[in-house]
Amino acid sequence: MPHLVILYTPNLEAETDMTALCRTLADTMLAQRDETGKPVFPIGGTRVLAYPAAHFAVADGQADYAFAYLNLRMAAGRAEAVKKKAGDALLADVRAHFEPVFSRRHIGITLQIDESSGQVYDGKHSNLHPLFNK
Repeated sequence: MPHLVILYTPNLEAETDMTALCRTLADTMLAQRDETGKPVFPIGGTRVLAYPAAHFAVADGQADYAFAYLNLRMAAGRAEAVKKKAGDALLADVRAHFEPVFSRRHIGITLQIDESSGQVYDGKHSNLHPLFNK
């Protein structure tokens, strides 16, 4: 562990390179350091996997909306500041990766970090909610 799993709507397949996103996120995980400068995540245990959803429904279904859900699962024992820093770095990468898609379509993105004690980070970036909050 850690394992980062991405589940996404298949309408994103033609618009972005999910393999490139997986590599970027793995590299970001491996670059994380704790307060003493030691790696936060072990190289051999770091895995990023992406799966398109076979079936999906997003929002009201009136348009071809997209969604990506990212869940990082890690063992307990890291400081809260370390988990937040890692989450912020990963979310920044995800936002940068999907920025071209945001300019063409409505997409929701959720990144959650869980450890054996439960959810520790819940970062979101979406332009779907404002569409319906009129």
